[in-house]
Amino acid sequence: MLDIGWTELLLIAIVAILVIGPKDMPLALRTAGRWIGKMRKLSAHFRTGVDAMVREAELEDMEKQWKAQNERIIREHPDGVPAGTEMEPTGAYPGRSTSSAEAPRPAPETADEAKPADDQAAAPPPPPSPPSTKDA
Repeated sequence: MLDIGWTELLLIAIVAILVIGPKDMPLALRTAGRWIGKMRKLSAHFRTGVDAMVREAELEDMEKQWKAQNERIIREHPDGVPAGTEMEPTGAYPGRSTSSAEAPRPAPETADEAKPADDQAAAPPPPPSPPSTKDA
């Protein structure tokens, strides 16, 4: 960054003590620190803005490449499917299944078929309520 060695810093400190004086040196250093802090904040803000512009430019390039790729694919395959290929079902559409295990079961035709087959499958009765303790 700034190529300042220890000898240059020592020379600057001696000149500052002679010019400013030891009494006002803490105030001068505090003021210099505030200015340096403001400069750092300003440079960080500037750097953030430049980074955002670079990201936007990269996104625009990616979008242009994506559009060009899509247009090329659409020109090559106007019907939507490459010639000679058959699309396999993915199960993404409702009502279409990819295997027999996923096939829907038929609805019961009578009320007897809708009931559970054995009494164990039915819901158990609720537990009895505890006796009340009323004073008579």
